[in-house]
Amino acid sequence: MPKRFGIVDWDNPATWDEAGALAALTELCTTGETDMPYYDIPTSSRVGTKQVKLYRATIVVAEGVFAAELVAPCQAAGLLADAICLRRRRMITFGFRLVRDLTEARKSVPTLIRRGIGLYRQEPQLIAGWEAKGCRPLGINDAEKTIAQLAGLGHGNS
Repeated sequence: MPKRFGIVDWDNPATWDEAGALAALTELCTTGETDMPYYDIPTSSRVGTKQVKLYRATIVVAEGVFAAELVAPCQAAGLLADAICLRRRRMITFGFRLVRDLTEARKSVPTLIRRGIGLYRQEPQLIAGWEAKGCRPLGINDAEKTIAQLAGLGHGNS
């Protein structure tokens, strides 16, 4: 496994099961339900699965650091409605990430700070890479409006 910041680099696509994720998304979109893997980040391990059902939802929002990896395969499979990358000030992303990671006790505090600073510095290159894979960067308000329109909810002003 690739390492960075003294731990397994879970931001590296080599640590992720792209084929499994695509299969699960395809199953969810075609049957309305699937079993998704469930991970325990503090122990860096997969600990089971969790059933996900669409019920009456008309769209699926797949988010996360590897979402851009699925843009081309989902588009080829006819599953992609849009590919959005949220763009906001880096310090806000840094703060949100740190609060989440500390609240969930994902790793040790020094590791989380080291990782957060590294990702802060790398964010412009990450966004450029996601754009190159087909994502379009939007601010939070435009992203919410776009998703609401895709879901048939009107303007997204709620």
